[in-house]
Amino acid sequence: MIIGHSERDVPVGVPDAGGLRHNGGMDNYPLPLSMRVIVRDWSSANHILFLGPERNVLVDSGYGGKVAETLALLKAPDALADRPLHWLINTHCHSDHMGGNAALRREYGCRVTIPVGEAPLIEQWDTLGLWLDYADQRAEPFVFDGTIAPGDILRLGGLEWRAVAAPGHDMEALMFYCPEEKLLISGDALWENGFGVVLPEPPGDFGRLRAARATLEAIAELDVALLIPGHGRPFTDVPAAVERAQRRVDAFFADEKRMARHVLKVMLVFSLLDRGRMALAELPEFMERVPCYRDYNRFFFRLPLAELAHMLLDELERAHAVRREGEFLYPT
Repeated sequence: MIIGHSERDVPVGVPDAGGLRHNGGMDNYPLPLSMRVIVRDWSSANHILFLGPERNVLVDSGYGGKVAETLALLKAPDALADRPLHWLINTHCHSDHMGGNAALRREYGCRVTIPVGEAPLIEQWDTLGLWLDYADQRAEPFVFDGTIAPGDILRLGGLEWRAVAAPGHDMEALMFYCPEEKLLISGDALWENGFGVVLPEPPGDFGRLRAARATLEAIAELDVALLIPGHGRPFTDVPAAVERAQRRVDAFFADEKRMARHVLKVMLVFSLLDRGRMALAELPEFMERVPCYRDYNRFFFRLPLAELAHMLLDELERAHAVRREGEFLYPT
């Protein structure tokens, strides 16, 4: 789904359209003319596209396994069409946000810029720190040209955007805030009904969860009329979303095992979305091989892996997130 103005209404050579609005986006708060939001599914992050006379910029490139779909969406008439892409920016470097970086750089020759704190992980291609080998995800290594730090000001689509630190889900993540238009690109720091998983640390260590809470408090202090999340449609009722997210953080503080189960269920569904299906008999071996399941089982559950798999599947089936068909497990 591409949220943005129709190309029939905006000539290719239109002067910088920052500040103008159109009715092709949100009913209550339409997007500036220079912006497009390409809404993806839960295995591939949304793309935010800025069109301008000087340069076209994309925020987040989606999952590596969905590169062909990403390229098709970008080449759509309401997106880039046959225009060049000059600059690619990441909110953070998890596989569903940076997995297409290498392919887009090959296709367009664009510059790639990442949060400054992610640079060591990308330079070393740390597949554990990037959650790749750690959680059964994949991405193609890429080269970046520069970094962005909290407080930096970017000019995108004729508007000024300030980089805001967003630790928690990813401790080095950034959000991008436009005070003039009261727009926030939140990445996975906040969605309409939740936020990106926060990895539990050893029992009693709530550093990441405290950081996620602080990020939610920072969002609440911003004057945001429209929030563009990393997953799901843009939305306007930001205070309600922050309140829902804060309740979830409180619940995780109260029950570390609940947070650990939540992370493992999310990671398992992500793997199923990527693979398409998985043999039920393979699950214990899969959980033995993938470090996040071993770590959290050792920290929190101490179950035989077959029992851990049964517990997670039972909860996922009750939530209608997966289904069994014969000997296989599928995502719904």
